[in-house]
Amino acid sequence: MTMNNRTFVSLAALTLSLTVGACAMKPMMARHHGVSARLSPASEVPPVASSATGSLKATLNPHSGVLNWTLTYADLSGPATGAHFHGPAIAGQNAGVVIPFTGSLSSPVKGSATLTDAQQADLRAGRWYVNVHTAANPGGEIRGQLTTMQP
Repeated sequence: MTMNNRTFVSLAALTLSLTVGACAMKPMMARHHGVSARLSPASEVPPVASSATGSLKATLNPHSGVLNWTLTYADLSGPATGAHFHGPAIAGQNAGVVIPFTGSLSSPVKGSATLTDAQQADLRAGRWYVNVHTAANPGGEIRGQLTTMQP
């Protein structure tokens, strides 16, 4: 089978067109960012005395801004009375509530929220933390700074 110049040029143009199209679509096919935190009483500001532990696993879709999370914890001094994302703040600083957790606060706590561009930027920059409150520790019993992993 012989390929003439016109067929070769047509195939080359089609290949180039498909390659450029695929590259242009790549930003639209945003991958989820992994988000995590290890919660401890020592991370509270100021630290508290407790044997509680916890972890947060989440995903952030940078295209839609949707953050989905699962928070697990154990050994709190009593039932959780509140749980929130706080920010913007680096580790060792306190900040206001950005997103309160709603519904049941029994472990595991699952939820989702749509973040603004500014909230996504603070989260990706490590300026958010998660906090779990109890009656014995109304300012927070366990806390963890959120970290993100790029896909």
